[in-house]
Amino acid sequence: MREAQSRLTAVLIAIVGALTVCPVAMLALGSFSQGLTSFGEFTLAKYAEVYGDPAILEVMANTVVFVLGSSALSTVLAIALAYLNTRTDIPFKALFGVVSVVPMMIPHLLFAASWALLLNPSNGMLNLALMQLLSLDSAPLNIYTLGGMILVEGLLDLPIAYLIIAPAMASFDVTLEESSRVAGAGPWRTLLRVTLPVLRPAILAALILGIVRSLASFAVPQVVGMPGRVRVLATYLYEMIATGFATDYGKAAALGMSVLAASVTLIVVYRALTAASEKFVTVSSRGFRPSVVELGRARSPLFAAVAVLSLVLIVLPVAVLLYTSFVPYSMLPGAKALGMLTLRHWQAVLTDPISLLALKNSLFLAVVGATLGVALSVFVAYAVVKVKTRAAGVLDSLSYLSFSFPGIVIGVGFMWFFVHTPLYATIWALLLGYIATYLPYGIRPMSSAFIQIHSHLEESSLVCGASPMTTMRRIIVPLLVPGIVSGWILMASMFVRELTLSVVLSRPGTEVLAVQILRFAEDGLWGRLSALGIVMIAISTALVVAATWAGARVRSVE
Repeated sequence: MREAQSRLTAVLIAIVGALTVCPVAMLALGSFSQGLTSFGEFTLAKYAEVYGDPAILEVMANTVVFVLGSSALSTVLAIALAYLNTRTDIPFKALFGVVSVVPMMIPHLLFAASWALLLNPSNGMLNLALMQLLSLDSAPLNIYTLGGMILVEGLLDLPIAYLIIAPAMASFDVTLEESSRVAGAGPWRTLLRVTLPVLRPAILAALILGIVRSLASFAVPQVVGMPGRVRVLATYLYEMIATGFATDYGKAAALGMSVLAASVTLIVVYRALTAASEKFVTVSSRGFRPSVVELGRARSPLFAAVAVLSLVLIVLPVAVLLYTSFVPYSMLPGAKALGMLTLRHWQAVLTDPISLLALKNSLFLAVVGATLGVALSVFVAYAVVKVKTRAAGVLDSLSYLSFSFPGIVIGVGFMWFFVHTPLYATIWALLLGYIATYLPYGIRPMSSAFIQIHSHLEESSLVCGASPMTTMRRIIVPLLVPGIVSGWILMASMFVRELTLSVVLSRPGTEVLAVQILRFAEDGLWGRLSALGIVMIAISTALVVAATWAGARVRSVE
């Protein structure tokens, strides 16, 4: 048994290592090479060109402001929402708890596009409404600024920050707050002097993860920032490999090494903070119930504020896209717009060969990629949770490494790797890149499921003569159905909406939905973008429903 587990762990280390370490190694080697066609001719010229460019200082400054601003915004909003939903008597707390995480299902590209449709200075719908209402000659708001980028990215990262902070907020010991109030402190002083300091590890973890996500963000900087000529590292890197007549992957690799190093460092800090959070646990008894703070007169205004935020996070992006897909050009909703509704954009998208090919490729990558990714995740999670050897620890670290990969950066690494293989410019390159990048999203649900399966079940099967593979197939896998369904849904949804890796690896014939939508945004074809975006959201929703139904059927048969 031990020998079989050791062999399995070794094979998994080889597979996961190839998926995660190889692109990083190729990125490092590529940063010292003259170019794709002269790989191996090492030089420091690429680093000198990148960091000697006068524009890099402005790009770095924009990146720092964007990253810190958006992560701070998402963390502050998450703290406020978590406190209201878990510690106060605000109405419909259960509904708002769901609303806080639902935006994770809306692709970042479409969320950014919807805000561009609302607040662009030329014909944004909200700007048109304000100009008409206030009799203004020019648009009062402009989303194409650094502040606009921070707003959109902060709203996008809010669900992740909420999922980190809310559980810690809900399990806070009531006696600490009660002691503060007995000593004469009011609710606000108690919040600032007692509650938030004890929650510091969770808050810092949310802030660090927000920084990592915004550092890797490409959709918001490209759709919102580039029209206003606000460049950050992601878009600066993209310009090196996607614009002009001579792309320079060596310079991109040199810049990408710095971004990757910063991201990996932040993830290490994040893991240390989440591990240290156990030292701040204040609840240990079964009878614990968090205290409820009465909001009094502030109850209705705060409820209205949370309701508006929920509307902005969920209803508004989808509604704007759906409306734009049926009108000939950007206009305010009304009788005139109702009389001009058209299916022109839908017909253009559904008869466009490239859009149909992108749809086919995205479906293939979602279904096949998620299936292969979950299958690999099952074995990796088994080795990490059940084997518990030093080699399994190495495997866990390798599998988590890709969580820190900024998509566009690691895409350059994969480019250096695939260009020397027959996989270059094929759909299989995208498939392997997707699985490598999003493997942690499959492993985490699997690990949680394995922890709940007692080792006695596996041992009993082996004692009865079953082989390890038979035990896995007949005993363990059926018990993993909820985790498998969760992992498959998450990975499939990620694959349908994936953009940052795709813009680097996609080539003619391997277009995917996100890349085609980005092309529509760059060309100003907002109607076609909206129609294809609604198709993307419909596919993601259908995948979730289908996977949930299949998981329920499997459990009912058993």
